[in-house]
Formats: sequence, C-alpha cells, structure tokens
Amino acid sequence: MTGFRISYGGAQKRFGVTPDLTTLGKVIGGGLPVGAYGGRKDIMEMIAPSGPVYQAGTLSGNPLAMTAGIKTLELLKQEGTYEKLEATTTRLIEGIIQAAINNGISINGGSVSAMFGFFLCDGPVRNFEEAKSTNSELFGKLHREMLTRGVYLAPSSYEAGFTSLAHSDEEIDQTIEAFEQSFKNLKN
Repeated sequence: MTGFRISYGGAQKRFGVTPDLTTLGKVIGGGLPVGAYGGRKDIMEMIAPSGPVYQAGTLSGNPLAMTAGIKTLELLKQEGTYEKLEATTTRLIEGIIQAAINNGISINGGSVSAMFGFFLCDGPVRNFEEAKSTNSELFGKLHREMLTRGVYLAPSSYEAGFTSLAHSDEEIDQTIEAFEQSFKNLKN
C-alpha cells in the first residue's frame, strides 16, 4: 500500500528500513494488475532457475502494465513531486480535522506523503487497540453523507485515504467543504 505513495523508495526508504524481502503490487504497473518482489541475494537464489521455488504468472511482464509503471515512475521522479503530494495531503487532513472540530465531533488523524487517515474518537490513536475506539457507526453515517456530496471514502473506518498529483486545490477545497457540511448534518 505504501509503494511509491510515501517516497520514491517507498516506506522502507523514508523510514530507513532494509527489508529481507520487498513486495510491490499494482503501483509498479501504474495501477494495472501486476506485482513484483525482490530481496536479499540468498532469498532470491531460492527462485528458479537458481533454486527450487518456481514462480510464474499470467500478468508477469505484461507490456501495458510495464509501460504504465515506467510512466508513473517517470512522473514521480520529477522534482517537487513528493513535496506537492505532502502539501496536498496535509492540507486535506487538516481541513477534515478542522471541519470535525467545528462541529463538535471527536477526531484524530494524520498523514504521511500521499496517505491520510482519521478516526472518529478521542485520541491519540497509536495502535489498533486505540483505533478500535473509533465510532464506526458515525463513520458509516459520514460515509453516506459524503457520497451524497460526490466524495467516495473507503467504506471502512480503518482504511487509509490517498491523494494524487491529479488533485487540484479546487478539489481539495470541495472535499473539505463536503466534510464540513457532512459533519454539520451529523451533529444535528
């Protein structure tokens, strides 16, 4: 999920983690179905033809997905890309939090690069046990309110949200206003 949303090297680069094995999903195909993995030499040598583990897939190396993935990586490598994503996402989550506060609704949230999330509860929320105190019933009502305003949130109160380079300031403003109106309806 973190793929290239957090940095060009993913969460492992941003947080300084060197994994034994890395897996990437459709992010490497520009959103099209594909996946890849890589890791330490001793692990990768277990894969055929060097080792006993056979791996193949219908979509392996699909030219359309690979072309889309290359183009996505080219766009992400442009100067200022991640700064723009960070600024857009920070502005959105701060607007969501302020809209809830304006309407007396408990909320905790945050973001990292192009990923954001929030919980409708008193906080802070640092782990799953604390996240379970989110008001899932209220989130369901918020989800329906947002749909009526043309904003589709993931249907679970535990899902992350994402921004992209395609999101303009105008769309972020419209989304924040949709949250403001939705929270206002929820408090009544």
